[in-house]
Amino acid sequence: MHLLNIFQSEWLKRRRSLASWLVVIGGLFTPVIIFTMRMVYHQRLSLPQKFQLPDFWQVSWNQSWESMALFMLPMGIIMATGLMTQLEYKNNAWKQLHTTPQRMATIFCMKLLIILIMLVQVFVVFNAGLYLFGILPSLLLSSVSYPAADLPVAMIMQWNINFFLDCLPIVGLQYALGLHFKNFLVPFGAGFLLWIVSMSGLTWEYNYILPYSYTMLDYLVLAGRKIRIGTDIHVMSVMYFAVFIVGGYAVYIWKNEKG
Repeated sequence: MHLLNIFQSEWLKRRRSLASWLVVIGGLFTPVIIFTMRMVYHQRLSLPQKFQLPDFWQVSWNQSWESMALFMLPMGIIMATGLMTQLEYKNNAWKQLHTTPQRMATIFCMKLLIILIMLVQVFVVFNAGLYLFGILPSLLLSSVSYPAADLPVAMIMQWNINFFLDCLPIVGLQYALGLHFKNFLVPFGAGFLLWIVSMSGLTWEYNYILPYSYTMLDYLVLAGRKIRIGTDIHVMSVMYFAVFIVGGYAVYIWKNEKG
């Protein structure tokens, strides 16, 4: 019950942040854009024929994941994690928080759990948006029938699991940086720079050592692009995440001035 109360307290704090809006905006941005394009250019895009293709859903998910994997997920995590970790600094509440009967490990883990749950929410909103906005043209346009293909649930679940694992290193490092630096621009700038470096290094022989590149690498593989990855990036993701979290916790508990 004590842990539940702590979780509820941290969960309520997110309402004071723009991070909650990022969940909705980040999850629905791509589905809304694709839906708008289909409605405006439905004749040019030959929607009646495309909605009857056997790989309609796979193509739709593939197209939608491009913007998510290359931009929305990395930048969304960088911004949302920074906003969440800055709440205590913004309200000058770290000292007050540390006077409560909570272990520092509990505070650290609960804040991390909130961020991971918000990431899961982005995936849920994104996939729900893709499906709902995917079938909406068939309900609004008389010339377009309901998609003939069955929804490939197993494929969609596997893609989501893979991309979620790809996001973990970004969450881990941004969380550690956000707890350490009072200025929001420092973790944001570091994350943005690492994202740029990762994009530039996608064709590098050792691209798998760039932890911010995993969502992009995974998408390129799923899209059938010819790209070489020297190891299992999902295993690397978990390893990087563990290192970043342990390092972040060590810095957090040993920091002389906590807020």
